[in-house]
Amino acid sequence: MKTITEPARDIDVIHETDVLVVGSGPGGLSAALAAARAGVEVTLVERFGCFGGNITVVGVEGMHWYRHEQTVESNGIAREFEEAAKTAGAAVPESQSLSYEIDSEGFKLVADRMVEEAGIHAMLHRSFVAPIMEGDRITGIITESKAGREALLAKVVIDATGDADVAHRAGAPTEKAPREDLMAASVMFHVAGVDRQKFLEGVKADPQTYADWGGGGEWNIETTGKEDEMFSPFLHKPFAQAIEAGMIPPHLNTIAGTWGAAHETGELTYMNLIHLGNCDGTDPDDLTRNEIEGRRQAMLAIEALRAFTPGCEGIRLRNFGMTLGIRDTRKVDTAYRMTEWDVREQGRFEDSIGIFPEFIDGYGVLILPTTGRYFEIPYRNLLPKRIKGLLVSGRATGGEKIAHAATRNMACCAVIGQGAGVAAALSIKSNRELEDIDIGSIQRELERQDSRVH
Repeated sequence: MKTITEPARDIDVIHETDVLVVGSGPGGLSAALAAARAGVEVTLVERFGCFGGNITVVGVEGMHWYRHEQTVESNGIAREFEEAAKTAGAAVPESQSLSYEIDSEGFKLVADRMVEEAGIHAMLHRSFVAPIMEGDRITGIITESKAGREALLAKVVIDATGDADVAHRAGAPTEKAPREDLMAASVMFHVAGVDRQKFLEGVKADPQTYADWGGGGEWNIETTGKEDEMFSPFLHKPFAQAIEAGMIPPHLNTIAGTWGAAHETGELTYMNLIHLGNCDGTDPDDLTRNEIEGRRQAMLAIEALRAFTPGCEGIRLRNFGMTLGIRDTRKVDTAYRMTEWDVREQGRFEDSIGIFPEFIDGYGVLILPTTGRYFEIPYRNLLPKRIKGLLVSGRATGGEKIAHAATRNMACCAVIGQGAGVAAALSIKSNRELEDIDIGSIQRELERQDSRVH
């Protein structure tokens, strides 16, 4: 491969902080809020123009769609996101659970206010480029923006990029499955012009259950059996009919999935219908190809809904998410790696920094938390090997395949983030290395912040 050599250059240090959080999705925003509330200076870096990540940038509005009567909640900041959105009028009841669907546009304003009220130093429109290292310790990052390259220094860095960008480039060991084994990416979209009454009457006349997910394409799933008769807002038949009619090519039998809410205003939101395999979210060529292909498939799906779904005859595209939804890329080799047993059999840990309901969604498994079961997340799962001064938050924490299908969910990422933020703050306040913090002090601060740890 042909190469060039960049000339050496001095980079201005434009900011110094106690805790630097890179990425503002559920795992990053929660980390920044938790650290600030624990009493340290916090800076939040984000490559897009808003906070919220998967909620706002991708448009995944069903953060708690697993919730049912017997679900044991994590509480803390994960629950606060939903409650704040409800208070702001930026949430509506979700179709398949006891949760509220968070409006992706309205939550941008909710997140702005939360960041401002916590006194967090916000730095939007800056992309992470490289870590700043002193031996095996990370001491900050370099960003790239319209202002060029800038250096930010910190006592503790939290990698909430989702793809382990910081940890990977800092030299922490990471793993990534082959492209063909990664979970599919999604293009989220919303439509307008729905005859809501007619649409809901059609859903009532032909109710779908989770058992109906076994309708072809990637929708063949393992459940515990208790999920099979539960209602699901699943759409598959219109796309099968469109394939029979020649409107959709036969190989696109992966077009299927769920809708989130049918609004009084004629909007059908959180359309999770487009699933793109063989997409590596760390490869910009893959991202380019699948952004374009995903939008093409979404328009095919809209045409099929117009033709074969009652109430959708006059629908039009309202908007796409700002970028692809990526579920699965790099995972960091952390001091403890979550196992399939942990998430299936209610793993318990003395160093727990949060709990999460028994909710597994991915790799052909769907288990909903309807019986009160839950697992704990150990602090060691946030500690990358080989690198000091760094914590990992969100879906990049270490875990086996089925464990990732649980911990990658947005609410779990927020639980992990709150633990990371508190640990980072207490490391600074106690002048201890991240691996040497008293676990009891972390747990007490998390409980003070209304997060359940056991």
